[in-house]
Amino acid sequence: MAVLDKGSKKLLNAWAFYDWANSVYTLTIASSIFPIFYSALFIKTTSEIKTVWAFGFEFKSTALITFVTAFTFLVVAFTSPILSGIADYVGNKKNFLKFFCYVGSTGCIGLYWFDISPERIHLSLLFYFMGLIGYWGSLVFYNSYLPDIAFPEQQDSISAKGFSLGYLGSVLLLVLNLSMVMFPSTFFIEATENDTAAQVAMKISFVTVGIWWALFSQYSFYWLPKGASSGHKVTKAVIFNGFKELKLVWKDLKQNFRLKRYLYAFFVFSMAVQTIMLVAVYFGEEEIAWADEDGKTFGLIGSILIIQLVAILGAFLTSKASSVYGNIKTLIVVNFIWMALCFYAYFMITPVQFYIAACFVGLVMGGVQSLARSTYSKFLPETEDTTSYFSFYDVAEKIGIVIGMVVFAFIDQITGSMRNGILFLFVFFLAGIILLYRVPKNNN
Repeated sequence: MAVLDKGSKKLLNAWAFYDWANSVYTLTIASSIFPIFYSALFIKTTSEIKTVWAFGFEFKSTALITFVTAFTFLVVAFTSPILSGIADYVGNKKNFLKFFCYVGSTGCIGLYWFDISPERIHLSLLFYFMGLIGYWGSLVFYNSYLPDIAFPEQQDSISAKGFSLGYLGSVLLLVLNLSMVMFPSTFFIEATENDTAAQVAMKISFVTVGIWWALFSQYSFYWLPKGASSGHKVTKAVIFNGFKELKLVWKDLKQNFRLKRYLYAFFVFSMAVQTIMLVAVYFGEEEIAWADEDGKTFGLIGSILIIQLVAILGAFLTSKASSVYGNIKTLIVVNFIWMALCFYAYFMITPVQFYIAACFVGLVMGGVQSLARSTYSKFLPETEDTTSYFSFYDVAEKIGIVIGMVVFAFIDQITGSMRNGILFLFVFFLAGIILLYRVPKNNN
């Protein structure tokens, strides 16, 4: 196989194509069909509050999956600096990317056998864990390829191309999977003794995600460089080198007052943003008064598509606003909208109200993440070691997700309502706004 030159069109396209391969996980499993399937498993329960036994405890159904999600992000937060450091030192980045891709795709396929019975719940959650850690773990190495394969002037455009390919691929597969769920007979899908035809279609959709992910990744794997092989052996010092770099970044932050204060604000409001994005469909399934099960399924997946489409407009409007009013002022306004959405969500009941919320979530979701990252990039000091700073940013984001998800799950568990958890996130956004006001215009 010929080694492609850095910046070559074929190499850039091969890198971007991994977005086409793996983005189906976030849209079909993390955001739409799996939450609906998971909730459908509890339809037959006679209790008003849906519960499940796992790890020796009785959990509220939504609290359990939230706790497992939080644990997965905790694993990613602590292992990614170690693994990325090893990959850079040894020079086998592609092998790590492949490993997490195959772990994730296997987990997706394994969800076909997901069951909440005491005999199978732990294996089922393991498959869920594999899919989640495979996606986020592979992103660590996928993102780190960008400076290796593209010159600085190419990075913005090829990154955007990857996002576009990911959106297109994930929407195409979601439309196919939605058609299977809504019209199973058209695809010759029949009910079984334990599952409705729609539930069987959902299980098949998990398999399609796993196959799509593993299959389309092969093009990227074929052309992406393995990495410069160093021949070095992995030692204890290498394993913990990533954490040493994070510690050095933390020391440097003491000299960069503006960046430090911004990171405090980002850490707080990111907790709430990521939590809402991860639990939105579970909330819609449990708290909204849908007419029937078919209407619920179509409405929830439709709301995900609304969010995706509006997010494009939101990213454009946020970018324009930041160029006129500045990043910090724009982020403050965006956080005010998020705060209002938490208050609104506590009272919403009808599908129409849920669709309205989805439109506003898409509007602010599309801009807050990209603007948060670009603001961080603008505040960085003059340094060639941007990798360590962004590694610190990613770890902070993941730990924030863990805290946000655990707080939300705890409130959901003890109160029996996701509404209380959503309302409490109001506090995070308020704190984020206060901290953003404290970010100085200059670093002094």
